[in-house]
Amino acid sequence: MVNNRIKELAAAYKSEFIANRRHLHANPELSFQEFQTAAFVEKQLRGFGINQIEHKAGTGILAIIEGNSPSKKVIALRGDMDALPIVEQNDVSYKSTIPGVMHACGHDVHTASLLGAAKILNEIKDQFEGTVKLIFQPGEELIPGGASLMIKDKALENPRPSGIIGQHVMPFIPVGKVGFRKGMYMASADELYITVKGKGGHGAMPETLVDPVLIASHMIVALQQVVSRNASPKIPSVLSFGRVEALGATNIIPNEVKIQGTFRTLNEEWRAKAHGHMVNIAKGIVEGMGGELDFEVRRGYPFLKNAEALTARAQEAAIQYLGQENVVDLDIWMAAEDFSYYTQEIDGCFYRLGTRNESKGIVSGVHTPTFDIDEDALEIGAGLMAWIAINELGSL
Repeated sequence: MVNNRIKELAAAYKSEFIANRRHLHANPELSFQEFQTAAFVEKQLRGFGINQIEHKAGTGILAIIEGNSPSKKVIALRGDMDALPIVEQNDVSYKSTIPGVMHACGHDVHTASLLGAAKILNEIKDQFEGTVKLIFQPGEELIPGGASLMIKDKALENPRPSGIIGQHVMPFIPVGKVGFRKGMYMASADELYITVKGKGGHGAMPETLVDPVLIASHMIVALQQVVSRNASPKIPSVLSFGRVEALGATNIIPNEVKIQGTFRTLNEEWRAKAHGHMVNIAKGIVEGMGGELDFEVRRGYPFLKNAEALTARAQEAAIQYLGQENVVDLDIWMAAEDFSYYTQEIDGCFYRLGTRNESKGIVSGVHTPTFDIDEDALEIGAGLMAWIAINELGSL
């Protein structure tokens, strides 16, 4: 059976998958700066005997593996390559060698897993029909998102896939398990940049000032009604402010307050309406209290919706590969992912790869300086992605 052959190859090449991941982890590059990462990916692919390779979106790599009857059906597999501006605190041999840059979101795992899947698929390409497109994209962590640029650069064309598969590490799922969710899964994400302007001065003479700190405080509280009183309770929504900058002192009222936040939801129509609500409420509060307002909504990624039929097939393939007990159902996740751009164009399935191992102390969440994985996940990450692709194309 092809299933068993993939398992054998994934086990045989596990040490190579780990070595690739460690190389990537030790040499991280920030979004849209993945030049060495892309060169490494291309070198590995050519070493596997995969030579249909194109450069896309600057630092992106697109490769093609053709099985029998290559035009019969096309499926795409995606991995992201960029790292985060975080100082790593792990004491491991493969610790980041680049100051202030770290693979803290697992993109080194995604890239190494997709390379592993590519090696396996190329080795057994006589055992399936159709074509596999390998999409190694840049810049998932930074708006406008590398996925959107790969699409603009025609990564989904010539040939056009019927669907796309992506996986992401999940430190809350034990290693050995994976998770799926059909339908709405991840939120859209917009960045909010607000400046409240007033008239600063001595804190002992408030009657002569227009206090932007007080105004901003009222505005932040009032804006919470966008979720609590304007959004339908049936639509998940989050409005959070993570940065408030008022550069005064104990007795100094500043001239302005700068605020940054995020708005997330899983409904595009409500998303657009919410933008208007936020600006109108903020303007009313600020101008009503004598201040001036600058309010920028920087649109981020759309919400991610997993295609029902494709995800059901992928989940069933995972059950065949790992067993029912190792495939879990996921809840809605209010983080965002630029994989959502692909799902706006074609059917998509974005699933989670368990990486947690409490016995080894591997428990940190993504985007933290101590994030790491149980590297047993790489054997599953590569093998399962290859099997899902084969299952979707149809093996001989």
